[in-house]
Order: sequence, then C-alpha cells, then structure tokens
Amino acid sequence: MKHARSVRILAVVGLAFGVLTIASGARALFGDAAARAAVGNAVPYVLWFNFLAGFAYVAAGIGLWWTQRWAVVLAAMLALATAAIATAFGFHVLGGGAYEMRTVGALALRFGFWVVVSVVAWRSLARRTPAAPSGLG
Repeated sequence: MKHARSVRILAVVGLAFGVLTIASGARALFGDAAARAAVGNAVPYVLWFNFLAGFAYVAAGIGLWWTQRWAVVLAAMLALATAAIATAFGFHVLGGGAYEMRTVGALALRFGFWVVVSVVAWRSLARRTPAAPSGLG
C-alpha cells in the first residue's frame, strides 16, 4: 500500500497547489492595479493557462484522493498541456518577447510535478484490477 499512500500525499499537494494557483492567478488577472503590476512581464496566455489549470489541479487532487482512474488521465493531460504551453512560451522568449524569469521556473515545476503525479498514480491506480460488478442491472 506504499503507492496508495504516495498517491494520497500527492493528491493533497495537488489540491493545495490548485487552490494556491487559482488564488494567485485571480489576484494577477483580476486584482487591483498594484497586484497586476506585481506580475511584471507576465505572458498573458501563460497566466490564463495557469489560472484555469488550477481548477483542473483541484479536480485531479480530489480524484486522486478518491482513487479514481480518470484522475490519472487528468494528471497526464495536465503534464502534456503544461509542456505545450511551455513550448509556446519558449517560442515567445526566442522571439524576443518580454517575460519574467520566474515563469520559466514555475512552468518547469508544474510540468515536473504533474509528470511525477502521473507516474506514481499510474503505478498505483491505473493498473489495479477493476472492481467486480455489483450484480445490479
């Protein structure tokens, strides 16, 4: 049951990560002028992606806590979507666009986290034997 415990820990971290991501994204997108100025040279589509992804982080955390297989797929999709947005961000940077260095670290952290969650959850949840039919129906 080592894997199940690991998934539970990652579920809590993912859920907390999601709540914090939503809160910081909302502050950056919808806050007062000072809050918006504090984000510096944030790339708008990266900011919006992170904010919206925060809701998926919460869903993934809840799904992983309840050992739902769909949460494994969601975690993998979050890793892939983060890689896609990081690629677009990379092209933005290479094209000379303004950016904050912390965005590079944030994207790497988010990508790495969801890759780890995907792998651990896959090993624990996706390969387990499906439950026997209940006989209803």
